[in-house]
Parts: sequence; structure tokens; C-alpha cells
Amino acid sequence: MMEDDAVWASLPVPALLLDEDDNIVAINPAAEGFLNTSSKSINGQKVWEKVMIDSPLEDAFERARKTSSPLFVNDVDVGTGERAPLHCNLQIAPMAGQPGHMMFLISPRELAGRLTQDHTVKSAAKSAIGMAEMLAHEIKNPLAGITGAAQLLSMNLSAQDQELTDLIVAESRRIVKLLEQVEQFGNLTLPDMRPVNIHDVLDRARRSALLGFGAQMKIIEDYDPSLPMALGDPDQLLQVVLNLLKNASEAAGSAGGTIRLHTFFEHSFRLRRSDGEGRALPLQIEIIDDGPGLPPDIAGDIFDPFVSGRENGTGLGLALVSKIMSDHDGWISVTSVPGKTVFRLSLPMVKPKKAKSATAKSSKANSSKES
Repeated sequence: MMEDDAVWASLPVPALLLDEDDNIVAINPAAEGFLNTSSKSINGQKVWEKVMIDSPLEDAFERARKTSSPLFVNDVDVGTGERAPLHCNLQIAPMAGQPGHMMFLISPRELAGRLTQDHTVKSAAKSAIGMAEMLAHEIKNPLAGITGAAQLLSMNLSAQDQELTDLIVAESRRIVKLLEQVEQFGNLTLPDMRPVNIHDVLDRARRSALLGFGAQMKIIEDYDPSLPMALGDPDQLLQVVLNLLKNASEAAGSAGGTIRLHTFFEHSFRLRRSDGEGRALPLQIEIIDDGPGLPPDIAGDIFDPFVSGRENGTGLGLALVSKIMSDHDGWISVTSVPGKTVFRLSLPMVKPKKAKSATAKSSKANSSKES
């Protein structure tokens, strides 16, 4: 395939090698993760059947082949049919010494620019959360007095007037409940990071949903059983998945719908921070529903506090989900169109323990015999 297989395997972006008929000859490990397939199973298939691009490229691609010149395409959405499209840049170049063969590089911008998290933004968010927590605590005290006073007044009022005091009590309690949700942001402890089987977490969430808020939904399991253990807090990850399942169920309404829980491994997915440090997040969880989708006017701010697409929603559930994922050094994203909304969670995996070398074991054994 290549003179240096190590260079091919080390390319950090998905790369495909195509023959003169646009058939896929080989893909590198990063492309295997991006396409969620193996090099062996995809060989010989047409590239345009496996790589969906929101821009007509076939003619420009053929011109680049005939003129033996490179082709650069920026800011296009690239999908695979198995996952939501990613915003990417494309680089296409002829292969030297192999007439008609082309190298196709896909550079997902979401894995570089969009995944960069600014430490300043995080600090500002923490300050805002601390202020909200303090205000929530201070507001709850006078609300308790208002509730108590309304209950005392109701003892000497007519039935008609009692409706007004009952309204005061009910609304006060509703506000207290909202404030308690705000306080969760500050009270949430740091995650207890340990090896977690994400399929166990998903199964617990699925069973809980079907017995309660998601009884009207059909939940399909589409798992990759070969996934390694994730690194995270199982209880907090359960809270994340339950929140997402609850949102999907509420969006579907009483008519119900279908939710698909999809897990897969994506070798190329990395989170790069503003300090330049990168971290691999290869474990992917997708919660996919067939509901009406997110309102376009709030889709870009859905993880901000108090942003909600429901009439009586608090807008705190997804904000809490985002905070938990941030505390896990993970990533959450969403793509939504009517009929398909995909919330995607990206998590680190447990690093395998380094096995002791045979030489070290032999040396230790000999040392024991000598002693």
C-alpha cells in the first residue's frame, strides 16, 4: 500500500487511498474510526457511497485527477450514513508513481478548533455558578416565610379567598424547586473517576426510563460489545444519560417514538485545550431520537443555563449534563433536524496497565533464587 506503513498508520487525520475508478483501496486507522469500519470490509467500495459530502465534488475531483493537481475544499459537512455530519476541510492529491490513484484526507474541524476549550470561559462559568448558588440560597429563606404566612392566612379565609393563598403557596414551592436545581451546580461533587462499563450505565438508564418517564418510548440498543472500559463516575454518567433520555421522551410526547442507544470506538477523536494539551476521547455514546428536533433559535445555546425548548422547561437539565461532562474531561455535542436528534458523549478510556517484560520477570526470578 505505502512504502512506509508506519507513516500511513501515524497520520492523525482520516486518510483514504483511491484507485482510478474511485474505489477505496486502503484507509488508515484514523479513517477506520471516522467511518466506523475496518480497512478490510471497506476495500473495493465506491468512496462516494461511504463518504457523504454536502457539496458536489465529483467533477472537481476528476479534474484534479486528470491534471495531476491537488484539490482543497474547506468548510463542508462530511457524514458517513452511520453518524451525524462533521464540519471538515478536505485535501485531495494525486499519488506519485501510481497514475489515477488519489489520496483523500479528511480534517474534521470539530476535532481541532471547535473542541478547543478556553480556560477563561471555564473560570467565568464557575464564577457565575457560584453567584447563582449564593442567590438561590438567599432567595429560599424569604420564600419560606412567604409560604408560611400564606398558610396561616388561609386558616381564616373563605374558600374563594383560599384559592389565592393556595396559589401563593404552590408558586412559592415551584420557585424553591427551581432554586434547588440551581444549587445542584455548586453542590455537585467532583466525579469519582474509576473504570466504568458504559453499557452497564446505559442498561440501568434504559430500564429506569422504560419503567417511568419513557414508558411510551421504544429504546433500541446498538452497542459495540468490544469497547474497553471508560474512565468516569458511574453515578454521574447515569445522571447524564437519564437526563438525555428524559428530554427525548418529553420531546416525543404521549405519542411516543424511538430512541437508539449507539456506542462505538473512534480512534481519531481528541480534545485539544487552549494550553495545547490534548486528550484522546475514543469512547462514543450517541442518544438518537426521532422527535421533532431542537428549535433552530436555541440549538446553538442548548447547553446554557435557562435555555429550554419546552414551555415549562427550566433549561437546567442540559446545562448540568454539560457540567458533568466537562468535569469528566469529556465532550458533549448535538446535531438536530426534524426527525433526528443526536446527542453525542465522548469519554476517555481506562489506560491498559503495562505488562512487565519477560526480561524483568526473569531477572526477578533469578534474583530470588540467588537469595
